[in-house]
Parts: sequence; structure tokens; C-alpha cells
Amino acid sequence: MNSRFQPCLLPPPLKPGDLLRVIAPSGCLREYETFNQGIEIWRARGYRVELSPGYDQQWGYLAGKDDNRRQQLADAWKDPECRGILCARGGYGGARILENWKWPTHFAPKWLIGFSDITSLLWSLSTVGIAGVHAPLLTTIASEPEWSKQRLFDCVEGRSLQPLQGKGWGGGKVSGFLLPANLTVATHLLCTPAQPPLDNIILALEDVGEAPYRIDRMLTQWRMLGAFKGVRGIALGRFSQCEPPQNIPSLTVAEVLRDRLFDLQIPIVSDLPFGHNGENAALPVGVIAELDAAQGTLNTINPFS
Repeated sequence: MNSRFQPCLLPPPLKPGDLLRVIAPSGCLREYETFNQGIEIWRARGYRVELSPGYDQQWGYLAGKDDNRRQQLADAWKDPECRGILCARGGYGGARILENWKWPTHFAPKWLIGFSDITSLLWSLSTVGIAGVHAPLLTTIASEPEWSKQRLFDCVEGRSLQPLQGKGWGGGKVSGFLLPANLTVATHLLCTPAQPPLDNIILALEDVGEAPYRIDRMLTQWRMLGAFKGVRGIALGRFSQCEPPQNIPSLTVAEVLRDRLFDLQIPIVSDLPFGHNGENAALPVGVIAELDAAQGTLNTINPFS
């Protein structure tokens, strides 16, 4: 593995009429109404959307056994007509299919779109120099505001993205390769083959359903591993459903984030509009971005310009 993060190749821009394949690489599908709404959003944009065989299987909390989910990914990636891969939902299971997986890099790169547990696939794909998009899943895109849907289409269709506004913590302005992630999933990828280099990056983190002490524990693991040493800046999205347990002494998640990150002495911007349970702005993986902790902005540089 290279010691420093390398720029990722973005697949060719999508255009209406292109074929997109749906896969379920993680948790089993439960939200059929929103799933179907998500498919219709892409079809209304003019794309052909096909469901991969086995997408609706179930094995406990997983969308079928590992071989089934791995085969969906392999078939979509190798399909010469397929230009993009839409992940059905998150949950858990992406890392399991990476145990016996190698990206077939001799095939044309294509867009991989998802977030949450899909962090595992996005990070793994970046290790072979191909960009994906940390963006709404088929089960979540219907709840996105119009600007967020348009941002995703702009991203995969090759147009510039508007800067995102958050709250700057101070520390100046920095540029680096953007590496978005769900904190819990990313923490479990540290020191595995699926972890890309963490030098020269702007790390964009979000999470859901984790008590403050668990956020503390994960960030402490990053610190003890020295994983933040090469990180140039941190962009924080939404940490939803991360409230302290009732009637138990606790820090808030905001207090934990400031306690575990502020002394890194790098630019940090929080309260950015991405993550679970709210606006989830698309973030391309492995492109140059600028983080301005004075103005509180995150801006991705259009690689197609």
C-alpha cells in the first residue's frame, strides 16, 4: 500500500439512458416502499435500472450469504453495459464480502454509490485508485431535499458541486484528498487491506445510533493507532441518534468530538449536511477538496473541469 493517499480516477460521467445495476451488499432489504421510490427517482432521471439477482435474499440480518452478495458486486462490476452501481441499503455486511475479494481493475471503472455500511466498499475501491460516491442509498434518496438529489446527479454527471456550509473550529484552510466515511465502519477497517492510506486526506465522518462513550472509544482507538497523524483536516457531518443514555452521567456527542479532535491542531468543520436522518450531501471519494475552518466550508474541486 502506498504511504500517502493517491488521487482516485472518477468513472466517465453518467448520462440518461445509461444502465445502472442495483445490488444489496450489506443488510437485508426491509424498506421496500422507499426502495421502490429510490429506483423511480433514478428512472425518472432517464436511467435504465436493473435489479441484480439475489438482491432480495435474506440470511439473518444480511441480504443473503456472503457468496450471493459478493456475486452481485462482481457481476455488476464486470457487466460491460453497466455504468453505475446503486446500493440498496446499508446495515452491516460489506466488510464480510471483502474478505475474499479483489477488485477486477482490468474492467472499465463505474460509479459505486452509497454510504453508511457502504463505506467498506468505497474505502476498498479507493485502494485501487477508483472513486465512488458517499451518497444516498436507494432506501434513503426519496427523503432527500431536491438540492441534495441534484447534487448527486451533478456529481455523477460531471458537473461542479457547490461548497457545503458548516461551523468552523478555526485552524485555517487546507486541501487534501476527500475520504468520507461512517465512523463505526471506518474504525473497523483500520489496519486491514480495505483501509486506504490516511496521509494527505480530508477525513469526512458521520455516524448514527452510537452512544457518546462509544464515539469516544472509537476516536481514542484512532488516536492510539496514530491514524490521525497524516490527516490534514476533518469534516464532521451529522451524528444522529447519538444522545446520551437517560439517567446516566455522560458527555454529549458534541463534547466528545471536541475533546477527542480539537487538540489535533488541524482545521475542523462540523455540522456539515451529510449523514443519516437528514440531508446527505453527495461527497466524491478521492478528489481534491478544500476545508476552510475559518469560513466553515467544505469544497470539492471538480475533476472534470
